[in-house]
Amino acid sequence: MSRAASSGHGAKPATGTPGGAWFAAVLARVSPRARLAARRARAEAVDALPVRDRFEAARPGRVHGFDHALVLGVAALVLLGVLMVYSASVALPDSPKYARYEPTHFLVRHALAIGLGLCAAAVTLRVPVNFWEKHAGLLFVLALVLLVLVLVPFIGKVVNNSRRWIPMGVMNFQPSEFAKLAVAIYAASYMVRKMEARENFVRAVWPMALAVLFTGLLLLRQPDMGAFLVLGTIAMGVLFLGGVNARGFFLVSAMALVAVGSMLAFDDLRRERILAYLNPWDPEHAQGKAYQLTHALIAFGRGGLFGQGLGSSVEKLHYLPEAHTDFMLAVIGEETGFVGVAAVVVGFFWVVRRIVAIGRQAIALDRVFAGLMAQGIAIWFGAQGFVNMGVNLGVLPTKGLTLPLMSYGGSAILMNLVAVALVLRVDMENRALMRGGRA
Repeated sequence: MSRAASSGHGAKPATGTPGGAWFAAVLARVSPRARLAARRARAEAVDALPVRDRFEAARPGRVHGFDHALVLGVAALVLLGVLMVYSASVALPDSPKYARYEPTHFLVRHALAIGLGLCAAAVTLRVPVNFWEKHAGLLFVLALVLLVLVLVPFIGKVVNNSRRWIPMGVMNFQPSEFAKLAVAIYAASYMVRKMEARENFVRAVWPMALAVLFTGLLLLRQPDMGAFLVLGTIAMGVLFLGGVNARGFFLVSAMALVAVGSMLAFDDLRRERILAYLNPWDPEHAQGKAYQLTHALIAFGRGGLFGQGLGSSVEKLHYLPEAHTDFMLAVIGEETGFVGVAAVVVGFFWVVRRIVAIGRQAIALDRVFAGLMAQGIAIWFGAQGFVNMGVNLGVLPTKGLTLPLMSYGGSAILMNLVAVALVLRVDMENRALMRGGRA
């Protein structure tokens, strides 16, 4: 292309001097006609490439290719989680239950899970978003199959009277973690397919509600009510963001509340947990169902404003059960105080905010599936983080949910990192589109 054409003007630009050449180059960049011509040329060049190379050609450069703020926020939470997993678990071998473990046992396994998660995330980052849209139904069916397999004797592993894990050598895989991601992808795909019928409750909401209900029944058989609540929140959140009729949405919400109330009414264990949560310092509850909650509150009380110092927690010394998983925030509060807990809360707020922004940007670019999937992942992280923090602080009844990106748990951290990679892929394709490439 000649300089005259690229500048968008018929007159020949002054190029006899360095200043004239600089002016011509600037004019070529800012001219709308020149930008349009460059985009068309780039699109024609991409179309001429083999299919496998088109996504790589459309990817933006390394410097501006992804959301650095999101990556830094996730990295900060993961690294803090590694530090606190070691701090919360280093004294566990002093207990007879963990006597055969080394002090670094949980740290090494957590680091291994992060390594596997990063490898899986790197692979996920190379897969186009439309692949996940095309195979969303298959992923959801796979999640259901895994939830059924974990209930089969000699396949599912029982820990603390719950059958939630499938032994896989290097780690115990928890199908419910995969189900959360599968539901976020499937719900986004479902809303895209039902977009024209979103005002009709029967056609738009009821099929998805039945799918979530069936998944929830499998989770309650484990039992894992916490995962069911998060999974239901993801599905309903994506339906709401997808524009489902408000009356239908609130009807489904009311049905969910009735279902949860019925489970509490007919389940003595869960009902006792609610009563213990309402009055944890009652002597009957403090040594029973509220034992974890009372010791978590003691940990926060000891932490004060700046904490007792890293490694100086007393509650992790066999007073607070599951200190490296469900109640890690209490150990953070005891060792780093209000400042450390506030930093974690702000970190989660920042990560969720960035994911929501990426989802909104995708929808603005008419990529509805990608946007709803990203926002479904934001709902997952936000809802589960909120419940875990609320449980630790005594705001919510005790539930067995880990803190995303931070708590010990192989399959949890693995699926968290894969979910982050999916969001980054959405962001990369958004940027490619805005820079004139192809998604």
